[in-house]
Amino acid sequence: MIDREMKVFAGPGNAELALAVTQWLGVPLGKMFYSQFADGESYVRFEESVRGADVYFIQPTCPPVDTNLVVLLEALDALRRASAGRITAVVPYYGYARQEKKTLPREAITARLVADMLTMAGANRVMCLDLHADAIQGFFEVPVDHLTAINLFIDYFSAKMQNGLQNVVVVSPDEGRVKKVRKVIHALGAPLAVGYKHHPEHQETEVTHLAGDVKDRVPIIVEDMITTGGSIVQAVDALLAHGCKPEIYIAATHGILAGNAVERLCGRSEISEIVITDSVPLKPERRHPKIKVLSVAPLFGEAISRSNSHESVSSLFD
Repeated sequence: MIDREMKVFAGPGNAELALAVTQWLGVPLGKMFYSQFADGESYVRFEESVRGADVYFIQPTCPPVDTNLVVLLEALDALRRASAGRITAVVPYYGYARQEKKTLPREAITARLVADMLTMAGANRVMCLDLHADAIQGFFEVPVDHLTAINLFIDYFSAKMQNGLQNVVVVSPDEGRVKKVRKVIHALGAPLAVGYKHHPEHQETEVTHLAGDVKDRVPIIVEDMITTGGSIVQAVDALLAHGCKPEIYIAATHGILAGNAVERLCGRSEISEIVITDSVPLKPERRHPKIKVLSVAPLFGEAISRSNSHESVSSLFD
């Protein structure tokens, strides 16, 4: 097996996270030029040789989603044409992941389309974090390292419980998340409650009922992302209606927090804290005392290091 020089580059999607990853790895961030033409077209050029190198390009496809996606595709294409030895697309947030299946006639399966484009552009491997649906891994014809921030949340809330947080119940607001949430309940020694929801209209969510005892307990809602906060609000209302304590914690890997999501959630007195990661950048105007950000830089740094040295990445989560 050939040992190749490791090089790490980053697009504009989350420069702070990329810098933190390279600092953790102890390698310099590669030189790349990015700009936009007057009409909004993106332009990417690498300013150092990548020939034969093991290259990792860090770029989430968070808002502006389409721009960040095109930058990622352009970078992969440029690396392929520059004869990089192996190209890994490091995508901390995978946009279009909610469009992973057809629920209505004549819909696109855009998550699959994006996977095809990344592969065609030049990705030999993909590294993602907490995909909205695990099945998306199967959309790729190249290997996928699917990382998770679950252990970060477990460590964070374990420390809180050691410092006095008691009588908690872990809540999965969607039956599709139960498998991952079970790891949290086992680690925290807490019971599970599950919300059942459906989408009556496009971009609308309704929690129909709640399974599990939450009365007089402190809920910890575990989600993969918060976009507008609509499904979280529905879950909070359902929990309160079932008698939980008005001290609700939310843990979500991807804090998109679009529109008025921060005001919508942080304005609720029953929500004590929102814990997210830095998989997408949190803009200054969206920061709030109730929002706690955990860094996934060490997680990606360790995964990249293991990938480069041909070690197991999945054993990170054993």
